[in-house]
Amino acid sequence: EKVCVFLADGFEEGEALIPVDLLRRAGAEVTTASISTSLCVQGAHGICVTADALAENVPLEEYGMVVLPGGLRGTQNLSQSALVKQAVLAFARQGKWVAAICAAPGLLGEWGLLQGHLYPSAEEKCTGAVLTRGEVCTDGNLVTGRGLGAAIPFGLALVGHIAGQAESARIQEAIVYMH
Repeated sequence: EKVCVFLADGFEEGEALIPVDLLRRAGAEVTTASISTSLCVQGAHGICVTADALAENVPLEEYGMVVLPGGLRGTQNLSQSALVKQAVLAFARQGKWVAAICAAPGLLGEWGLLQGHLYPSAEEKCTGAVLTRGEVCTDGNLVTGRGLGAAIPFGLALVGHIAGQAESARIQEAIVYMH
């Protein structure tokens, strides 16, 4: 299964790279896609990450999951990308996986995707969402995570959906995550 992780300047590094790491350990084909004109994407804490591709060059129809990392400025930049919005809405409509963590689920709320869906936060921007107390929530084809502290369980949930729960459990044990 192919996974596309959108990167925008100001993204929260851990919320993007921990899920990428865990998905790749599971054998998923993960593409980090810069939504700007440069492969170098500046994270919220000054870490420059070289994306695998420019988002405009990624054949998204071949992918089964899109992931939106958080980070306040990163999320604002994602919200201004017509490509990201179109991709997320198309994936949601087609029943493909849409995953977002921290501030990014607010975009799903803005775009009308969280109406009646569970979301693990007290984030007011998540219009129409039913709030839960957990770190990660899967509801239908939407996977949402609460924040950086939930990056490992969020990544493991994505692995479970892409490669199965046994693989998620194997990786959880391999990385000595004792949650």
